[in-house]
Amino acid sequence: MIYVLGLGVSEYPKFNSEIIELLETSDRIFGSPRQLKCIKSLIKHQRVEPLPKLKELKSQIDSFKNVVILASGDPLFYGIGKWLSNNFEPSNLTFFPGVSSLQACCSELGLSMQDCEVISLHGRPLNNLRKKLTPNQTLLILTDQYSHPKALAQECLNAGIDNATITVCEQLGYTGQRIKSFSIEALLEQNIEFDVLHVSVIQTQTLATPTIQVMPTFPGFPDELFISDALPGKGMLTKREVRLNILSLLSLQNGDVIWDVGAGCGSIAVELAYWNQQAKVIAIEHHTKRFDCLQANKQKFGVNNLSLINAKAPEAFDQLASPNKVFIGGSGGELDNILKQTWGLLPVGGVLVASAVTENTKSALLSFMTNTNCESQSVQIAISKAEPLANQLVYRPNLPVTLIKMIKTQSESGIENNE
Repeated sequence: MIYVLGLGVSEYPKFNSEIIELLETSDRIFGSPRQLKCIKSLIKHQRVEPLPKLKELKSQIDSFKNVVILASGDPLFYGIGKWLSNNFEPSNLTFFPGVSSLQACCSELGLSMQDCEVISLHGRPLNNLRKKLTPNQTLLILTDQYSHPKALAQECLNAGIDNATITVCEQLGYTGQRIKSFSIEALLEQNIEFDVLHVSVIQTQTLATPTIQVMPTFPGFPDELFISDALPGKGMLTKREVRLNILSLLSLQNGDVIWDVGAGCGSIAVELAYWNQQAKVIAIEHHTKRFDCLQANKQKFGVNNLSLINAKAPEAFDQLASPNKVFIGGSGGELDNILKQTWGLLPVGGVLVASAVTENTKSALLSFMTNTNCESQSVQIAISKAEPLANQLVYRPNLPVTLIKMIKTQSESGIENNE
């Protein structure tokens, strides 16, 4: 049996009789040096071991009948609990949650936790923070050595957020507890050392200058925000008005795996990943300069659930996780093969959305849609944008874009039987 004990936020945790008995009778107790020190007075004989790396932990746990694993705070809140649940049967696990450091932080600052957003940067890329840095936000942040307060302040500044407050809560529940708030400017200008054991809170304000560029807060990024292979807002980008329709047709959900085939500079792929962090987005682009822009946009918007493949479709498909949704924005002359292969890979209920500007491409898409067992819809979008002409206002039309959406209703074997 595995007992997972959250120590809470305390230098000297207090336990009830049930937990004290578990500590006294377990075959082995695993924990970090700091955690083991917290319970030192309760251990009467040597049955403790430093917590090994996770890849080694499972075999060690299996060597004993009853094991206690120490955790900080609540083990099922960005803690070891999820890994244990993924690697052991629920019937073999018992959790004893403690107060998390973020709960203690909110209590010290008088913050209602339901009004805050929690972000873990512990062992995760710092740029995960970028998409959360918008006005009027309170962010509770679990950090590591790469996401120290000065690094957080720099990310705020890079995102156009220069009037935020960053509060650092050090050694919560310990005798050395210290809580202090800083401006962005102060953290960047001063070399302040912080204890390793800390959490941070970022509180952003309404922008004093609304024209300052910050991360988007609603789908439909302005075209000018993307790095492209031409002037700002131009180049191989699916433009905002068309992009919004494509996002709606795809309707990404948690757990989706979606391919963006012929991703160009990445406006579709980036927005798909940005608005649903629990989906996996794979962008395929063979053009070298556009792929460079795609990489730059992934970094700019902090979309680490976006994977990039620099290869030509459909040759790249064999190396990719199977999709349940596909968007085809470019084909490099291989549209027929791409349609057949992606459609064959999609499960029943899978979605394929494709766009066309030329009549030849539109005809090929409509023909495929007509001759395929699917639920389908097609729409043509014609956008005209205002421009000055001889001191007058005119609306200059863009080329219309045709979109098709197909939902797979039968397996490939079912289609063959019908034929």
